[in-house]
Formats: sequence, structure tokens, C-alpha cells
Amino acid sequence: MKVAIIGAGAVGSACATALVMRGCAREIVIIDRTPARAIGLATDIRYGATLSPVVDVRSGDYSDLKGAALVVITAGVNEKTGGATDRNDPAGRLRLLDTNVGVYSDIISKLKTIEPSVLALVVTDPPDPLTDATRLMGHDKVLSAGTYLDSLRFRFHLARRLGVSASSVVAHVLGEHGTSEVFAWSSASVAGVPISALLSRLPNQDPQKFQSEVENEVRYANISIIEGIGASQHGIGMVTARIVEIIARDERIVIPIGC
Repeated sequence: MKVAIIGAGAVGSACATALVMRGCAREIVIIDRTPARAIGLATDIRYGATLSPVVDVRSGDYSDLKGAALVVITAGVNEKTGGATDRNDPAGRLRLLDTNVGVYSDIISKLKTIEPSVLALVVTDPPDPLTDATRLMGHDKVLSAGTYLDSLRFRFHLARRLGVSASSVVAHVLGEHGTSEVFAWSSASVAGVPISALLSRLPNQDPQKFQSEVENEVRYANISIIEGIGASQHGIGMVTARIVEIIARDERIVIPIGC
């Protein structure tokens, strides 16, 4: 499968690396508004790709979208640059929307001209509103990364606090990939046992305090990461590669993404 990545910044780089490591694409084309950046990233990844399943990684331009089965869009202003790192700001990532709609307007116009039937995966923040914008721009085959990463963070923090493997936890975050996200506590469970039932068995555990602490860890995870390394990139890169893999293999897995 041929996959194109538009945007060779922090997130695009992480997506490309994760795609290569998971071996879920036979050809990866990296496109960026600064061609030298795409060339450098593709060259760097190619050397390490010799350790992975066979894949052709190269830089390109929009004409190279021809024949792609999927295009991953990571281009746009990020949270740090766009001033969306204030925990007390209710707008959160939505502050990036107007600027990134402008970025997408140019990308989608080229996409419709060169490969109108390609499936687009929106990774840029805020993903769901940008997916709606992409449809309004006339490209209907589009998905967003949604709250898949948020849900994995939710599972991780539940598993860590309960002393179990995250693979045994079922928990979903719904709504916006941002500070207004909704935690589906009523359906959260460990191997079929509701979280509420588990908390009632733990001595000296305040369920409300437990929930509040977990929600804060998940809700502001992006900001905490940005404060440390400048950009939230590796987790979303891995999640993006997994979504691509699910699509490529037609796995029919139910995950919380926008479609």
C-alpha cells in the first residue's frame, strides 16, 4: 500500500517512523512545503528502515499523491506555536482551527485535483473539526484520529493505578480530542469488571478523587508533554500507524475515531 504523509514536522516525522517500524506500508511518500525538510526526513528514515519490513521511503511533491491509498495529513500550526497550552483556557486546541483551516484549504484543493478518491486521515489539531472542514471543502473520503490516543492514555492511567496490564483495560474517551473530552466511566472495565466495582473494593480509595486525578492526567497530557519536549508527537505517531494498519488489513476493529 502506498501512503503519503503531508507535513514533515514533529508529528509527521513520528508518523513516518512508526509506519516504517510497524511495516504497514510498502511505499511512503513524504511531502512538505519545505522540500529540503521532506528530503532530509526521508533520507534519515531510509537508513534505519533496513531493519524493518521492506519499504520504499522517499520525499516527493503533490504529484506523487497519484496512486496513494491513504494520505496522512499532519501539516499545520501546533499547540505550542498556536498558543493552545493554557490549562485554564476552555478553547484549548480549538484555538488552532482557523489557522489550520487555511492550511488545509490549500492541501485539499491539490488533493481533489490529483487524487480525489484517496482516503485522507486528519491528524492535525483539532482533528474532528478539521475533518468536517475537509468535507465542506469537497473531499468526502476522510477520517480523523479522533480520541483514540486519549482513550489509550485513559487505559494507561487506569492500568497504572490499578496494577494491571493496560491490555486488560477497556475504556473510552469520547467527544473532542481536547480539554472538553468526555470520559466514559460507566463502561470502563478491567477484564469485564466495572471500574466502579473495583474502586469500591479498594481500601481508603475515594472514587471521585480517583476519577478526577485520572481525568486531569489524561486531559492535560498533551500540555505536560509539550512542557517537557516541545511537542506531543510519538504517541500520536504510533496511533496513526496503527490506524493505517487497521485500514490496510481491513481488521474491522471498533476504535474511537472520527468518520
